[in-house]
Amino acid sequence: MDLDTVRTFVAAADAGQFQEAAAELAVTQQAVSKRIAALERDLGVRLFTRTPRGAELTIDGQAFLPHARELLRAADRAVASVRAGRRPLRVDVLNSRGAASGLMRGFHRAHPEIDLDVVMLFDIERAVAAVRSGAIDASFRAVVMPGRPLPEDIESVRVLDEPLQLLTGPAHALAGARSVTLAQLAGHRIWMPGLVPGTEWAAYYDDLVAEFGLTIEATGPNFGSDALLDTIADTPALATFMGGQTRVVWPAGHGLRRIPVTDPMPVYPHSLLWHRDNPHPALATLRAHLAATAAGHDASGTWVPDWAIPR
Repeated sequence: MDLDTVRTFVAAADAGQFQEAAAELAVTQQAVSKRIAALERDLGVRLFTRTPRGAELTIDGQAFLPHARELLRAADRAVASVRAGRRPLRVDVLNSRGAASGLMRGFHRAHPEIDLDVVMLFDIERAVAAVRSGAIDASFRAVVMPGRPLPEDIESVRVLDEPLQLLTGPAHALAGARSVTLAQLAGHRIWMPGLVPGTEWAAYYDDLVAEFGLTIEATGPNFGSDALLDTIADTPALATFMGGQTRVVWPAGHGLRRIPVTDPMPVYPHSLLWHRDNPHPALATLRAHLAATAAGHDASGTWVPDWAIPR
């Protein structure tokens, strides 16, 4: 159904005359007559009866009028939902407990007037495709993975280097350490069942293992962070890596330890990705906020894979 004909019908019904409706719509009276006739053909009923005083709604016209008004309101809402600045800013944070989610919470506190729609996409290919299609406005990722350069229309900027920490149970051999070096971790079993081949985080840990001779096991099903914490707490031979800004609350009695890793300190590089032609004004506000709050990158004594360092 053509919305122009519906809008013309409502204008004519409100005015009671085709001539006044034509003036309101800035068209000719003949155009109004043609639109009404076309709408009547589509519906198969007469909507108006012409009278010496103008045009009166028929019974069918009276029945159609409230639905016509709702059609126009729905059309206005649809347009407003995609008009720049009117729809929420959609951002992918990968998971609800990670550093990217924390960055978005900080942005929301600083700019509560901006509507946000936070989503969680799994892999970088899906996230990049969503950014390119406009399904989301931005995504937090570690880029660029080896052999997978970003498309030319995708921009990125490094926004956070998150230090890794070792998480152990109370009976682990390193549980009492105030810090551990990467060299000290050689020979210890680090269990990370969430590592999925082909993801950017798996590529990061593959390079960490290769460079420092670590042992990271990704065996067994991934039942989520709660099951991971239970296993680490109960198994003295296992430890795991966790981002320093990952928010996790473990049950009383677990006695888990977060231990800084040093010499060098491995940091996970978070970047923001967006389409270079995205016009959403809140995206520029988000980028400015992250630029103002981000700490320095590639600091002395830290480590990231070579592919994560901007060239």
